[in-house]
Amino acid sequence: MSEDYTPMWESLGMDLKAHDALLGVLEQGYKNIYLSQKNRPEGMGYFDFVMSEVHGLRIKELLDEKKQNRKIIGSYCVFVPEEIALAGGATLVGLCSGADFAVEEVEKHLPRNTCSLIKSSFGFKLGRVCPYLESADMIVGENTCDGKKKAYETFAGMVDNLYVMDLPQVKSSQGRALLKEEYERFKTAVEELTGNTITVESLKEGIKVVNAKRAAMHRLATLRKADPAPISGLDALLANQVFFYDNPARFTESVNKICDELEVRIKENQGAFPTKTPRILISGCPMAVPNWKLPWIIESSGAVIVGEEACVGERGTRNLTDDSGQSMEELMEAITDRYFKVDCAIFTPNQERSDHIIEMAKAYGANGVIHYGLQFCQPYIMESIPVENTLENLGIPCMRIETDYGMEDVGQLKTRVEAFIEQISD
Repeated sequence: MSEDYTPMWESLGMDLKAHDALLGVLEQGYKNIYLSQKNRPEGMGYFDFVMSEVHGLRIKELLDEKKQNRKIIGSYCVFVPEEIALAGGATLVGLCSGADFAVEEVEKHLPRNTCSLIKSSFGFKLGRVCPYLESADMIVGENTCDGKKKAYETFAGMVDNLYVMDLPQVKSSQGRALLKEEYERFKTAVEELTGNTITVESLKEGIKVVNAKRAAMHRLATLRKADPAPISGLDALLANQVFFYDNPARFTESVNKICDELEVRIKENQGAFPTKTPRILISGCPMAVPNWKLPWIIESSGAVIVGEEACVGERGTRNLTDDSGQSMEELMEAITDRYFKVDCAIFTPNQERSDHIIEMAKAYGANGVIHYGLQFCQPYIMESIPVENTLENLGIPCMRIETDYGMEDVGQLKTRVEAFIEQISD
């Protein structure tokens, strides 16, 4: 880090000893997994810097915004519309939920067989090691799965600024109406938090900023179709993860610079991996920082990841919001339309998700699909078998993996992944 941020972390009430231990593990893991890669685009240096300052300079920026009376909203889910937060003069950031922490303490509040993502969000709070969480003026939870729905009842007793957003479970006119109503309610909550009235102009500007971020990520995703792959799946995943933390304009500029570089690499037939390297599409649960275990196993086993069908991936970024509306009602309808297309596994029926996995596998030239499910994440685990059957019936090899954030199963997973890569290489 560029300076000593200890006084800042202390002012946020963080456990400095535990936080130092977390940063030490994160730094070593990043060095071993990311900085050991070969043929990385030069533009990834920016994201290396972001990760080195993810709990430092970025937190200072957010606290500086708070000094200027700008509110910080933390969220755990892609269903929380950043457009509305920006329109109200707030900054939306992702909250920590990608590693095990304070597990024993967490299991005093949650059953052991709760999914790792939910337990992680509790662990970062109970362990007092997430400066984003401690900086937030509003924490937005969302009732995606039953696990989160019940967990937020307990979490509400740990924080005094939790706002829970209800989400539909059925793709129907009634489901869409519920989502629209919830976004109207969120808009009012943002206005009350910030003291600012959201106008047509401010909402159009918020849509413009977020569309630019998503368009940059879509451009990056499209370039990954090339063979040889111009960027590793690990580096592309990192960009998808930083999407939730960084300043929007700066992030968009940085991704587009990498895309400029990748276009040159493609013309010159340069890749992060050799031509004909087996190509993998990852599908399923989101991977928040620092959940890099499975991608690292895949790319250290002789394959390259060419796409992520996940919330931290194409599911979260592929659709833009129509900004042509001239009234608040038209713009809110457009926002609802955009987010209602997100094919999260909470929905039933959810044929759109299987269709999109097939579409991605073909578009990115994937030789196989690895369906990633966090243990005890019922929506994605329940969908994994139908997804596998659908893909196999179309001649697209698929392997289902269920794991958690721990490293105990790395050897077993590597053996399975290597066998799958050998299968799709024949």
